[in-house]
Parts: sequence; structure tokens; C-alpha cells
Amino acid sequence: MNAVVPPAKSWGPLAALFPARLFRADQPATYLTIAWLMTFLPSIALSALVNATLSDVAQPEFPNGSWRIFFLVVVFAPVTETLIMGSVLLVLRTFLPPGGAVLVSAAGWGIAHSLQAAAWGLIIWWPFLIFSTAFLVWRERSLLTAFTLVSLLHALHNLLPALGLVLAP
Repeated sequence: MNAVVPPAKSWGPLAALFPARLFRADQPATYLTIAWLMTFLPSIALSALVNATLSDVAQPEFPNGSWRIFFLVVVFAPVTETLIMGSVLLVLRTFLPPGGAVLVSAAGWGIAHSLQAAAWGLIIWWPFLIFSTAFLVWRERSLLTAFTLVSLLHALHNLLPALGLVLAP
């Protein structure tokens, strides 16, 4: 079953930037795989670029070897941030088209993460473009589906870095 998604023009530049598959709320496992690749790989590239060009800019710091930090990064943050993001997106959608709401959401998350470490905001805005898009697309199915899928997507995005923190010497 394909959810009805607003016409491409309402997504603005995102319709040209993202594959059409990202705007279809069907086949959750396939969607998660594609969306995860779209969040994770560009984030790694952005991180390398930021580290290479802005090495003196503050980076986020996490303690190594802690399962507590693993829980916070892979479970708590995705669930909490998805609740906040989804609520904000629903409000933004009352006066912005989907693409505008997504852009404002991603910019807001970039700014919020920059408050902790400037470089983090330069990297994190990209995944939040995808998270926000996914939320609005899957919201057409149901609010619970959107929340669940985006929380899982965010958790997958954070999984490898969190494992790196836990397994680091």
C-alpha cells in the first residue's frame, strides 16, 4: 500500500535532491535501508570534510567504553529527539509546505547540536533532513508508524558510532 504523498513541488528542492523512493511510505525494511544509507554515508563524508577543514572547531566528546552512553545514543536520543522533531514538524506543517518544514527542522537540529559543539551542527543537519522527510512521509500512514520508523532510523544511524565508543580502548 502506497501512502499518498504531496506532489513533488511541495517538497521544493528536496524532491530533486532525494530519490523518489524516499517519498513513498511502503516496504518499511527497504525504506529503512535506503534512508539509513542516505543518512550515514553523507554524514561520514561531512564529518571527514569538517575535520579536515575546521580541525580547530569544537567537536562533541563522548566517554569511551560505557554501555550507558550506548543506551543514551542508540535508544534514548532517537526516541526523545523523534518525539520533539515530530511535534515541531506537525506545527511547522500548519503553515509551511513539507519541504519548507523539513528544511526548518533540519536547520533547527543543526543549531541545537551546535550549541554543544559547533562542528556537530555542521554534520548533523544532513541526517535530520532525512529523518524529517521520513517522518512527514510516514505520517501519512499514521503518527505511530512515523514515530516508530524514524526512531529506528535514528537508532540505526547512531549504532555504529555508539559501538565504536563502547568498544574503543
